[in-house]
Amino acid sequence: MNRVLYLLLLVMLFCGCTNTSNKKNAIDHPRIAIAGLAIESSTFSPAVTHEDAFHARIGNEVMGYYTFLSPDSVLYENAEWFPTLKGHALPGGKVTIEAYESLVGKILNMLKQNLPYDGLFLDIHGAMSVDGLDDPEGDLIIRIREIVGADCIISTCMDLHGNVSWRLAENTDLMTCYRLAPHEDYMISKRRAVENLLYRLQNGLGKPKYKAWIPVPILLPGEKTSTRIEPGKSLYSKVAPAADREGIVDAAIWVGYAWADEPRNHAVVMVTGDDKEMVCNTAEKLAQNFWDVREEFVFVAPVATLEESLTKAISSDAKPFIISDMGDNPTAGGAGDVTWTLQEILRNPEFKTSEGTSLIYASIPGPHLVEKAVEAGIGAQIEAYVGAEVDNRYAPPLLLTGTVEAIEHGDKHAETEVVVKVGSVNVIVTKMRKPYHKEADFTRLGLDPRNTDIVVVKIGYLVPELYNMRGDWIMALTPGGVDQDIERLDYKRINRPMFPFDKDMEDPDLSARLVNISGYTGN
Repeated sequence: MNRVLYLLLLVMLFCGCTNTSNKKNAIDHPRIAIAGLAIESSTFSPAVTHEDAFHARIGNEVMGYYTFLSPDSVLYENAEWFPTLKGHALPGGKVTIEAYESLVGKILNMLKQNLPYDGLFLDIHGAMSVDGLDDPEGDLIIRIREIVGADCIISTCMDLHGNVSWRLAENTDLMTCYRLAPHEDYMISKRRAVENLLYRLQNGLGKPKYKAWIPVPILLPGEKTSTRIEPGKSLYSKVAPAADREGIVDAAIWVGYAWADEPRNHAVVMVTGDDKEMVCNTAEKLAQNFWDVREEFVFVAPVATLEESLTKAISSDAKPFIISDMGDNPTAGGAGDVTWTLQEILRNPEFKTSEGTSLIYASIPGPHLVEKAVEAGIGAQIEAYVGAEVDNRYAPPLLLTGTVEAIEHGDKHAETEVVVKVGSVNVIVTKMRKPYHKEADFTRLGLDPRNTDIVVVKIGYLVPELYNMRGDWIMALTPGGVDQDIERLDYKRINRPMFPFDKDMEDPDLSARLVNISGYTGN
């Protein structure tokens, strides 16, 4: 009996030591920093992105962006937060090296002010291109590591259209990305990244033991990989169940960004967790699933030339018939000021008189016209050139002559918006480029998109509000910096072979590659 009690006492002591160890490693109220820098940058566009385009939030402004970190939220109360800088620019051309260095410098300087940190939430897109610098996000995270140290756990959330280089994966501990395109789950995904970080810190679990990274040699535009339709719908439906498996922290599939020419531009699967076999097997299954359906990806909506699109829209009774002017889509990196589509619309006899088919064109930058319109006022006849100040490869600046119908100031991106009526076309002219996503974007200008025959937007796949508003929809294959016919773009640096450029390529090696734990210096 004494021997049994002795053995029982040893077991209790062992358990007690184990529990004490876990409590010792757990951090009840961790110190967590926040930083972010996000943009999609097309290297096939002549546009250039400067620092002011990032509309950088600083300090408490950063916290205000994350609705799940409001002062009365559970997550907020569970940690001490140190927000630095979060910059998010409209997609565009390459970022200047001066803008990049300035923004990164501010992040690093702010991080230095409150060291040390137990964790850091890094909010990035993953498709930034910087003049003269490959893999900016990889560069950013290495420089952050040098400040916060190897022990700090970094949790990164990304857009699924971002790129995951090896060095980005190596220096990140927890990694996730959106699971829907359009990105209706973007804030849910950011919250998941923060929750994963807090859970590991508060439970003394530390960094996941294993990170599996698999490059998948596929490069497709988002308009072909939407999760609204197959095969993207089924492919991405497998991600959440995979992430919920025992031994897994998170799982993610990145489509990658198609309009930049760097070696890192391709699809990636990444899985993190503490069970090596489970992590590797899960990553390999997701990667194989992606590869197996590569030839099934199609555009999310009917696609045609602009002429065919206009003909179909004019003959349709559906209102509004939405046409996506895809080639110059500023939400994917286009300059937003290509005039080719608007030029073709205004040449069409159907729109020459006010009694013609009604059409809204959204939008074209024209700061000189905006200035004239503000001076002349609503109701005035006006004439000025618009567009093609940045991208004039397909058509020159367009001389627009019409009546000023509306003037609005104060939009974050456009700054000033002017509606000019030309025949039966309402052209929205902006001081600065702006994508039009919401019904309110139109109604605040006195326009009624629901009762307009045709609405042309510089966009690719429709965001939810436009999608739900559409009577019918077609995507026009128009020219620009984000040409959807990616096989005719002049790629020189992406890894080859790559689907769809090399359709007869052999099946790739999709075995899991284990990434070093950040800060690990062993073999």
